[in-house]
Amino acid sequence: MDFYYMPLSPPCRSVLMTAKAVGVELNKKYLNLMAGEHMKPEFLKINPQHCVPTLVDGDFALWESRPIMIYLVEKYGKKDDSLYPCCPKKRAVINQRLYFDMGTLYKSFAEYYYPKSFYGKPLDEEAFKKLESAFEFLNTFLSGSKYVAGDSMTLADFAIMASLSTMVEVANVDISKYEKVAKWYNCLKDTVPAADENWEGIEEFKKFVNK
Repeated sequence: MDFYYMPLSPPCRSVLMTAKAVGVELNKKYLNLMAGEHMKPEFLKINPQHCVPTLVDGDFALWESRPIMIYLVEKYGKKDDSLYPCCPKKRAVINQRLYFDMGTLYKSFAEYYYPKSFYGKPLDEEAFKKLESAFEFLNTFLSGSKYVAGDSMTLADFAIMASLSTMVEVANVDISKYEKVAKWYNCLKDTVPAADENWEGIEEFKKFVNK
C-alpha cells in the first residue's frame, strides 16, 4: 500500500502507529506540503482534497487519518480486534474519543499553535483556554480507565498520543497539572507502536518551527 504522508503531521503518525500494531508494511511516500507537492496533478487524481495522510490500497484510495486507521484494523487486524473491538458499546467509546481528538483536542491545539508555527502570529490566550478545557475533558476520561477508551490500548490512544506528543514536545505545553493525562502520556510515549517514528516526526516538526 502506498502511504502519502508528512512525518511532522500528527494524523499521519497515528496511521503509522496503527500500521505497526497490525503488522502492515506501508510504502511510504513523503509529500512536502510546504513545497506544494500535494497540488501536483498526479496527486490530485488520487485525492482531490489534496491532504495527508492518504492511503492507496490497490485501486482504492482513502484519506483522513481516522478512517484510514479503522480501515487498516478492519482489513488487516482480524486476528485481534482489541484495537477496535466488535462490541458496539466499546467501539462507540473509541469513536467518541477519535471524534474528541479531531473536533476538540487536536482542533483546539491547531487553533492555538499553528498560526504561530506556520505564519509567525502571536499565540492567542483565548485559544489556549480552549486547549486547557480539552485537557480537562481528557483527564476526566482517564480517571476511570488506564487508556483513553477503556482498559486496553485502542486506536483512540494512537490518535491522541500523536496529538499530545506534538503539544508537549514541540509546543512545550505543560500537562503536569492534569495528573491522569501526564501519567498516561509518560507510560505510553516510548512504548506505543511505532514510537520511534512518532519521535522522528516530532523532531522534524521541531526543526521546522526553529526555522
